Amino acid sequence: MRSYQPDLTPPWKKSAPAPEVPADPDLVVEEAVTGFCGAVIRCEKTAEGQTVTLEDRFGKHRVFPLVPRGFLLEGRVVTLVRPSAGGPVRPARTASGSVAVPGARARVARAGRIYVEGRHDAELVERVWGDDLRIEGVVVEYLEGIDDLPAIVREFSPGPDARLGVLVDHLVPGSKESRIAAQISDGNVLVVGHPYIDVWEAVKPSSVGIDGWPVVPRGQDWKTGVCRSLGWPENTGAAWQRILASVRSYRDLEPELLGRVEELIDFVTLPA
Repeated sequence: MRSYQPDLTPPWKKSAPAPEVPADPDLVVEEAVTGFCGAVIRCEKTAEGQTVTLEDRFGKHRVFPLVPRGFLLEGRVVTLVRPSAGGPVRPARTASGSVAVPGARARVARAGRIYVEGRHDAELVERVWGDDLRIEGVVVEYLEGIDDLPAIVREFSPGPDARLGVLVDHLVPGSKESRIAAQISDGNVLVVGHPYIDVWEAVKPSSVGIDGWPVVPRGQDWKTGVCRSLGWPENTGAAWQRILASVRSYRDLEPELLGRVEELIDFVTLPA
């Protein structure tokens, strides 16, 4: 008599085993069923089994079971497993959430530029997107306001090989900023903005350690009013350094800013 193995599934119907990958912090994967993509935050053992928590680039968290062939890593099916205790942890992403390129050299600066309103805006963009900008060869400059934006654009002389992206604070309907931005009609210029009075507000309050950004009465200097309401010394330079130090990655920023900066980077780097 022939002897049969317990599993009678034909070989061509069997799924090939997926490689096991440690779920190290900051590893970015896609959950195979839902398509949710995010960075590993933590692995836990629960009553139902092993789970992994992922965080997407907008700060949303989802918990998934660690099941065989449950995730995609760079398009390949993998089985995530809990990392070994004390194992090496190497971030797989830059502060902006992009794939890290260790040892990459900065590209020669492009003719295209990104303009932002002030020094604080420029420092925040550098902190989160600095690695990406150097690889892409994009220079960020600050304008100290946009009152003269139409003249600045004309002086820049944008073209297909020298695109200009502009990030504007408080770009909401009816604002002074929206009226100025509406004067720009050059197809090689992209003006986008966020709804916040100042880029300070684009940092999540929880990252700064506050319940929320104060409402400052009209007619008061906004930054000074914020310091006063929060009980901070009325030194806006020191306050900004405190806020900037709380930003470690894109997770500390509001989506309304994240999307706009990514849009500008794409505009000045992708072919016309």
